Amino acid sequence: MKIDDIRIRKVENKGKMKAVVSITIDDEFVVHDIKIIEGKKGLFIAMPSRKTSEGEYKDIAHPIKSETRDSLSDLILKKYDEEMAVESAAATEE
Repeated sequence: MKIDDIRIRKVENKGKMKAVVSITIDDEFVVHDIKIIEGKKGLFIAMPSRKTSEGEYKDIAHPIKSETRDSLSDLILKKYDEEMAVESAAATEE
């Protein structure tokens, strides 16, 4: 599986949610609404989910293997960090 594109949309003033992400896999499949969330131990990703009739949230799409989830998380958070660094550098230049 190759992640071809990661698009990050920063979320302003939404508490712990920092951004919403879309990824393209193998130039053939897109997953939208992956969330970057600030947790007690730092940033993490949450896969797209929906609320069940019992009030629980269940993932709609997610990696099956933990290694795949870790790899996906690393790629997304690295891209997020890069974009935040560019944004911060641009703000200090103003």
